Amino acid sequence: MLESELFGYEEGTFTGAQKGGKKGLFELADNGTIFLDEIGDISLTVQSHLLRVLQEGEIRRIGGGRIIPINVRVITATNKDLQGKIRDGSFRSDLFYRLNVLNLCIPPLIERRGDIPLLIKHIITKSGKWVKVEQDVLEYFMQYEWPEIYGN
Repeated sequence: MLESELFGYEEGTFTGAQKGGKKGLFELADNGTIFLDEIGDISLTVQSHLLRVLQEGEIRRIGGGRIIPINVRVITATNKDLQGKIRDGSFRSDLFYRLNVLNLCIPPLIERRGDIPLLIKHIITKSGKWVKVEQDVLEYFMQYEWPEIYGN
């Protein structure tokens, strides 16, 4: 299913396939950027197909034989320990090195409590509804032991 969304498919490839086939997200993002969230959770099969896209700059739709050249910038995110996944064999090291061009590591909230008032203000502003946050609520958030989810 993920492969058909990323790479597209040709008509008749599987039951329920659209008439005329379907472009995948990589094809739709040609000459642009694609964001892949939770990259640490994809299967080794999809990892190998993704690696081919990054190395060759081309895709082949599922069920198709035609090679489609693409030019896509790829941004990925994960909360997984990819180095650990490489060691246990569940993430390809060659894909990691292709993706790890610019690494942005955001420390957990417990290490940046000063951001909490800014985050609260941002969320309130985005909601479009003015809400007054009482001082005791702010203090509760500032003292809360925010869990780290890295590696889960």
